[in-house]
Amino acid sequence: MDVLTPADPAAGRTGPRRPRPPGPDPRSERRRAAWVGAFLTPAVALILLLLLVPFLVTAWRSLFDDNGVTARFVGLSNYVALFTDPDFGRSLLNTVMWVVGTLVLPVLLGLLLAVLTHSVRWGAVARTAVVIPYALSGSATALLWTFLLRTDGAVNQTLSAAGLGGWQQEWLLHWPMNTLVMIVATTWQATGASLILFLVGLQTIPSETIEAARLDGARGLQLFLRIILPQLRPMTVVVVGMSIVNSLKTFDIVWLLTQGGPGTASETLALTMYRQTFTLNRYGYGAAVSVVLTVVVIAASWLYLRRQVRQRTGEAV
Repeated sequence: MDVLTPADPAAGRTGPRRPRPPGPDPRSERRRAAWVGAFLTPAVALILLLLLVPFLVTAWRSLFDDNGVTARFVGLSNYVALFTDPDFGRSLLNTVMWVVGTLVLPVLLGLLLAVLTHSVRWGAVARTAVVIPYALSGSATALLWTFLLRTDGAVNQTLSAAGLGGWQQEWLLHWPMNTLVMIVATTWQATGASLILFLVGLQTIPSETIEAARLDGARGLQLFLRIILPQLRPMTVVVVGMSIVNSLKTFDIVWLLTQGGPGTASETLALTMYRQTFTLNRYGYGAAVSVVLTVVVIAASWLYLRRQVRQRTGEAV
């Protein structure tokens, strides 16, 4: 009879084999983390190189009185001058008007047009008419609206021909009228982008969900508010977030239509930064405006996304 020695691994085993404790293998998790880090490192390095480093350089330059030839350290004097400048207050107000206007008009119109034209025969024609302006450049859009809105432009001539001469305005020469009509011009161009994104969102809604809601008696506005709009929430977050960021850095159409005038009445923060830096050669002051604009964009985006995450977490709970 064979005798089991202590060296035999089965010598002291008297019961069933103990199962391995559940849970991930630490070595496998470390390898996975290493691979994820390896893939993310180039992207993070690129972000640091192209975004964070220029911002830090700009923030440092904002501490100097710099005219492009000589630079003198002045600390926070540029920021003090900025926040006590009435032109900066008007520029900030105009930027807020752009944010509100581009949220109320392009986003809302894009949503309504996407829902109304999604499942009708003539929807493709209507969508094409709305999307075509989005394909135009900012320069082409500004040229077209200059033709429409100048003192002897198409809008005033049409009003005169219709016997409504009392409604004629110098649309681009008085604030806040010039800012409002430029928001309308941007709405004409930007609604197409919102329309496309909301159409993509509508195509992700299962048709069975809509049919079930209709069988339960949901129609019209009730169907839209209770079924369609909640299903479009992920796309709405994207569209609204993009609109906020784009409106905060509005530049091209304001520069081409009014150049911030009359005086500085219609300037936005982006235009103020450009004028101070490249027209007046106040590079330190312009850098301070750039830092403030960057902080405003990041803060607005963070607050909006944080609120959306909280709402979604609350719904999940």
